[in-house]
Amino acid sequence: MKTLLGIVLVLLLAPLCFDVLADSPIARDFPPGLRVPEQAQPRPDFDVDKATAAWLGMLSPEQRHLSDEYFEGGYWLRLWEALYTIGVMALLLITGLSRRMRELAERASRRPLINAAIYTGMLVIAAFVLGLPFDVYAGFLREHQYGLSNLSFGHWLREALIGLAVSLVIGAVAFSLLYAVVRRVGARWWIWATGLTFVFYLFLSFIEPLLIAPLYNDYRPLPPGPARDAVLSLARANEIPTDHLEWFDASKQTTRISANVSGLWGVARINLNDNLLEKTSLPEIKAVLGHEMGHYVMHHALKLTVYLTLVFAIAYIVLHFAFDRALARFGPRWELRDRADPAALPLAFAIFTVIWLVLMPLNKTVIRDVEAEADAYGLNAAREPEGFAMAAMRLSTYRKIAPDPLEEFIFYDHPSGHERVRRAMIWRKENLAPKAPSSQ
Repeated sequence: MKTLLGIVLVLLLAPLCFDVLADSPIARDFPPGLRVPEQAQPRPDFDVDKATAAWLGMLSPEQRHLSDEYFEGGYWLRLWEALYTIGVMALLLITGLSRRMRELAERASRRPLINAAIYTGMLVIAAFVLGLPFDVYAGFLREHQYGLSNLSFGHWLREALIGLAVSLVIGAVAFSLLYAVVRRVGARWWIWATGLTFVFYLFLSFIEPLLIAPLYNDYRPLPPGPARDAVLSLARANEIPTDHLEWFDASKQTTRISANVSGLWGVARINLNDNLLEKTSLPEIKAVLGHEMGHYVMHHALKLTVYLTLVFAIAYIVLHFAFDRALARFGPRWELRDRADPAALPLAFAIFTVIWLVLMPLNKTVIRDVEAEADAYGLNAAREPEGFAMAAMRLSTYRKIAPDPLEEFIFYDHPSGHERVRRAMIWRKENLAPKAPSSQ
């Protein structure tokens, strides 16, 4: 009862908090258009380090402070999120709610596949409700505090409920299949779980742009104009299908710029958000799309599916041993039967949360390396180093621009803004900068 009252209180107070935050606008974004610092402009004595420093100097002290504070706060947010998740799972186990949900599912159906799906649905709803206070802070209040969200609380809650519905469908299918595997193969479940993870990653990469993304945004054909001409030209030059070239209305949700090229095996969807179209210059649009096309051309969706599945395999192996030991110790106390008992799923989630937190640097490194490959491809494809640097600076208004190496290794899933600008300036020096006149 106290938990429900707390959630109701959060729902009532969140709009009021938003009104307070709305009175203090954040001066975060760069103005529209491309601005090249003097030291970064082409000249015979072009210097990569001086040009990089000039680009980084575009951030005002306020912008840099806000960016560092927001991004560094995210480090702690990951820890608090993990602890909060573990707390929610522990609450479900200790109070016996997980066991009662299992009993309800078994009364609803005697078929293990069905009652596992029913239990999973109830668990997803319970975790959503109990996790709502944290989600309101992390996903709504904090984003408004730093000037990154345009959503009203009502629209934010609507999108959260859409995410809940998607999670219910995907979670029920995934975990009913997983428990069918556990019942059949026993201790070898983690091998089969790894295979299922690979299949689900591929499946989601196909259905996300077609079925899930349109639940949140409207997608419309990109209208004729310089941006469309430039993107189509870049796509044709890189042999990317251009049947689906669209823009979507992300500005109703966020101030961030973004784009993506999704699809596999000859099917591609090129999407730009309206922030990118309205806030940036044509060289920036080409640079961003060059990067995204690099993901498509180098089959990064498939590669990441393989790489991240291997990371999951490591997590599953550790979970296998840790879960069995925890089940032997706490199972009788919480009336959990065995590893095939859906009521033990919160225990598995709690352990997996710890494992995934420990594996975060490996996970981030895998993604960061793929993003660095796409950066290199995009620079060569678009040939817009200034556009690339300017886009990196726009992203650096909410991503700490110059982390130390250990910080980048642990927390960054993209190269830092400093590294991206520097690479762009190296590319400019080696490819476009004018040469000094010969002495002969």
